[in-house]
Order: sequence, then C-alpha cells, then structure tokens
Amino acid sequence: MANWVNPTSLPSWLTEADLDIYADQFKQTGYRGGLNWYRNIDRNWELMAPLAGLKITAPALLIAGDRDLVLAFRGMDQVIANLPKNVPTLQKTLLLPGCGHWTQQERPQEVSEAMIDFLRRL
Repeated sequence: MANWVNPTSLPSWLTEADLDIYADQFKQTGYRGGLNWYRNIDRNWELMAPLAGLKITAPALLIAGDRDLVLAFRGMDQVIANLPKNVPTLQKTLLLPGCGHWTQQERPQEVSEAMIDFLRRL
C-alpha cells in the first residue's frame, strides 16, 4: 500500500454526480451488507462445503479488468488457468487492458458488447 497514490482527480468513468449518489446511499444505509460478507466468510465456506469440487455447467463469460486487484490475490493465476477445467462451458475470458475492478462502469460499451455477443451465441 506504500506505493498507492491518492489521485488528485476522479477517473473519467466516475463523475462528481456519481460519487454524490454513492455517498448519499452509504449515508442512508451504511456499508453493512458489503462488510457482512467478509465478517461471515468462515461461515460462508462452511455452507458452501457440500459444493466443493462441483463444476459450473451453465454457459459462462468472464469479464475482468487486467488492473483489478482481485486478479493479484494469491492463487488467482491458478484459478484463471484452471477455469476451463472447472467451468467447462466457459465461452470466453475477456481481460480489459487498463481496467480495474469496476468493469461495467469503467468500460460500459465493451462490457455491454461482450455480454450481448455472449447472450446471442447461447
């Protein structure tokens, strides 16, 4: 985190109006839902244990930004490499260059086009 930079301006895909909407919503409801996922992560693993080893058989499309920090998590390189084995109906993996975690906001046109193309091929 030492080399993280606090930006001096918003990225092109996030306006002050967008930020105001998010801030207003968080003021009203807080961020409890998002945090509760992490607070309950051990229990989630226990609940999902019966599904361990199952393959995802629904048609699938992976869209991610190549700058998404989730892709840098330990072991994610193996998760991505093994997707075709664990998701045999994976139609496509699309890594958007220069894109972070908020793919649908950062690259709405590309995400929409990829999703429409995916759905048309089903």
